[in-house]
Amino acid sequence: MTSIPVFKQVIPQRPLLIVEDNDMDLDFCLQAFAEHSIANPVLICRDGEEALQFIDAHPSPKDPQLPLLVLLDLRLPKVDGIDVLRHARQHPVWKQVPFIVVTTSRENFDITRAYEMGVNSYIVKPVDFTSFAEVIKNIKVFWLLTNEPPFPEPAGR
Repeated sequence: MTSIPVFKQVIPQRPLLIVEDNDMDLDFCLQAFAEHSIANPVLICRDGEEALQFIDAHPSPKDPQLPLLVLLDLRLPKVDGIDVLRHARQHPVWKQVPFIVVTTSRENFDITRAYEMGVNSYIVKPVDFTSFAEVIKNIKVFWLLTNEPPFPEPAGR
């Protein structure tokens, strides 16, 4: 019997975009990604203005930097998260990118505005790491493993 080597093609994964200005929350998120073996590359925007620039710079579904998912804080410097979401939803490609608001606000006004602007999910940030990691685990199970993404994985870079 002859063995034939089989080479599995490694398909690059789309990145996850985190729009977060708080160092501790960003650290929690990255630690939880590691704890739950989320292997997607992670891109970070530290304020709303940077997020707007990122959105405008990546308008094509063929762009390998177009994220699979965006985790968006509402309370951002320069441009708030609702304005980032509004801007994204004006672009045909970005209308399809799933956005999850992850914020400290439980205000009905913020929740309503986020859904009116097209957010896919609204999560209030847990304050302790164990709870935060559980939220990230749930995001992974649904958004990364169960959900069918709007765009295929990018071709080799």
